[in-house]
Amino acid sequence: MKHLSNQNTIINPRTYHFVGIGGIGMSAIAQILKEQGHNVSGSDRSYDKQIAPQIFSKLSSIGITLTPQDGSGINEATDFVIVSSAIEEQNPDIMKARSLSKTITKRASLLANMFNDKFGIAIGGTNGKTTVSSMVGYVLDHAGMSPTIIVGGCIKNYLSSHYLGNAKVGTSDIITIEADESDGSIVYYTPKISIITNMSKDHKPLENISKMFETFSLNTQDVFIINADCPELKKIQFRHNNIITYGFSKSADVYASNIVNKPYLSTFDVDGQSFELKIPGMHNVSNALAAISVARCMNIKDNKIAAGLYEYKGVQRRIDIIGEYNGIKVIDDFAHNPEKIAAAIKTIKLGCNRVIAIFQPHGYFPTHFMKEELINAFKHSLSPNDLLFMPEIYYAGGSASREISSANLIHKISKSGRNAFFIEKREDIIPEIVKTIKQGDCILVMGARDNTLTDFCYEILHTLQKSK
Repeated sequence: MKHLSNQNTIINPRTYHFVGIGGIGMSAIAQILKEQGHNVSGSDRSYDKQIAPQIFSKLSSIGITLTPQDGSGINEATDFVIVSSAIEEQNPDIMKARSLSKTITKRASLLANMFNDKFGIAIGGTNGKTTVSSMVGYVLDHAGMSPTIIVGGCIKNYLSSHYLGNAKVGTSDIITIEADESDGSIVYYTPKISIITNMSKDHKPLENISKMFETFSLNTQDVFIINADCPELKKIQFRHNNIITYGFSKSADVYASNIVNKPYLSTFDVDGQSFELKIPGMHNVSNALAAISVARCMNIKDNKIAAGLYEYKGVQRRIDIIGEYNGIKVIDDFAHNPEKIAAAIKTIKLGCNRVIAIFQPHGYFPTHFMKEELINAFKHSLSPNDLLFMPEIYYAGGSASREISSANLIHKISKSGRNAFFIEKREDIIPEIVKTIKQGDCILVMGARDNTLTDFCYEILHTLQKSK
């Protein structure tokens, strides 16, 4: 299957420069525009520092021009400068764009412009939206509907030597996207069909998220789909006139029965149709119910939906088995908020004797904001024989008050009787793991925003292979 296609090539190509092109959301849109025939360039701090070179190698391989983040990538021929919410006003590219009076557009605004005049399917929620949007896109694609797909993760079915897997150009007017509440951009979209997977504290207070989700529902033109199992969503009086619910209760419009959870496999039935997922966990059964709800709205038969979900391989860094050595698995996961952390640990426990968790918090504000919830997530999901290692908080740049340390979290978690250890430098955790590792253990690496965490997983695996 060709991953990206030029069949939607536009007649009047424009020139776009992406500031922070290595970001998962930025790179997805950049690939789509390039494959549609536009001129695309970009800069990134990580590119300048030679961090995560595989990302930039793939972008370059499809003809995207990469430049240093020193303003040199922007000139008179540049039509639009695209920025993420993480880019500061003092960035050299921004300063150059302003000096040339170039149009500076936020990533989310550009995505809304690409999305709102199409048959749009948008997936929101504080947890699960990347997996659900990936499932939806792949199931529709597998059924021959050829959607354009833009997501915040790398879909394994679309990975190749040239493509990151987070974007695919389709030949129809259907577009499926992940709608983000963390930066407030979810309210920009006017989808035909939308989903809210759940609501929990993450980046913003629940009251703020609730208001955004209400606006999102009102902006939805045809069908609004919600998770009936989420207690926080139940508190919102959504006023949409065509709501479909999914969940594990028979009161939901789309519900699962005969659920069997195995270590790295799940099976379940919906209205007599059997489904099998090659990704584990009850949370992924719930995600699949959301995807089934959308596919049914698109008039795809249940047996075809089941065939698509069976072939779906998952998303990188979502319970992603990096490798196994001597009965010890190394697993990479994007979990960064309390609910995701609890779900990841619970799922891993299905297939191992003991969890050795490494969690790298991202950002000083999010860590401070969710401090108590993070502590409780580890206290309640880890067993007394499990281990937790935490390096210092990952800092991606920008202005931040460093009023919290990972050590603060570890102190409280260890006081609850859990084996929790603060080790400031990530690389110093590996020798500690080697000292304690046993056959049947699972090493679970969790954290967001840092593209080098996957490399860290491979480093752990290679060290185990050399040490035994």
